[in-house]
Amino acid sequence: MVIYRDEYRLYNFGPSHPFSPVRLEMLTSLLQALGVWREPLVPQEATREDVLSVHSERLVKRVEAVSRGERVPDLEHYGLGTGDTPVFPGMDRAARILVGGTLEGARRILAGEKRVLQLGGGLHHAQYDRSSGFCVYNDLSVAIRHLTRAGLRVAYLDIDVHHGDGVQWIHYEEEGVLTLSLHESGRYLFPGTGHVHEIGRGEGVGRKLNLPLEPFTEDESYLEVFEALVPWALGAFRPDVLVVQAGADAHFLDPLADLLLTTRAYARLFPLILQYAEAYAGGRVLFTLGGGYSLDATVRVWALLYHVFHGLPLPERLPEGWLRTWEARLGKPLTPTLHDPEGAYPEIPRKGEIEKRNRLTLERLTELVRPYLLD
Repeated sequence: MVIYRDEYRLYNFGPSHPFSPVRLEMLTSLLQALGVWREPLVPQEATREDVLSVHSERLVKRVEAVSRGERVPDLEHYGLGTGDTPVFPGMDRAARILVGGTLEGARRILAGEKRVLQLGGGLHHAQYDRSSGFCVYNDLSVAIRHLTRAGLRVAYLDIDVHHGDGVQWIHYEEEGVLTLSLHESGRYLFPGTGHVHEIGRGEGVGRKLNLPLEPFTEDESYLEVFEALVPWALGAFRPDVLVVQAGADAHFLDPLADLLLTTRAYARLFPLILQYAEAYAGGRVLFTLGGGYSLDATVRVWALLYHVFHGLPLPERLPEGWLRTWEARLGKPLTPTLHDPEGAYPEIPRKGEIEKRNRLTLERLTELVRPYLLD
């Protein structure tokens, strides 16, 4: 099942902001041009009460006020009105529409659906009392809270290049939520968190796992640690459902980060995640989108996800008419194939050292959480 509505594109911080609704417009038009688009389920927007399941009344009131054009003097205290998360008219409703899509995915899982792809959302930085990093409300945590209130154990997997901090902190003390984030190290990248020692508190200790990766990590190293960590953690935790934030900004073309994944890594990651859902979560998995700020790369990664999700063969080339239309609109050439060309970036001289450091980080993490995760 796919969930989507055109009004997701109302979530718009302005024409120069990297979290652009053009990404979704390009993606849906590409899927249509490829002839694989299937009519999605159109979700309802989330209610105020849904949002309050994970956010404070103080935050929601301020988002509502600025959405009406009112002046709010302490906006920045709540992460609003910043360069990352500027305010715009109708922001509350636009955010609730995205939240509603991910929440509908959770409801469909509870109703017996096995696989759900939400073509939006993934606003993983928003915290209980603060918007952050392009994220006004946290759709992922609203969905996770809905699932846990129904008695399900939830494993949250975040492959966005930035640490999934909002989801982690909202569920930091919850035993029934495993958060697992692979990201570029917070020593170098926003939000500056996601360190190995952040393993949870109280009943949640040992259920919050972070694998901070070295800048310039390539496909082989990423897949090596991913395949070592994720099935081990899921096998120990035994979730009822897997919730996946599928940000595309670990791609080497992304302008806001420095991991070097190619589309071939994603072509391996997405089938693995589906396999892990079958093996450890009864086949139940809810995907959202997320970050991704190279239009060229992001649209191809998410098109790849759409194909893998539906079990469709991957196209080699993108439709010529679609390429011409979007190259003219963007004023620059686009990669004409779904996969990146070979040798698309220069050889990394520190490759061996980076791989070694990532292995050592994995060892530190597993040694730290093993006594808790396997108890």
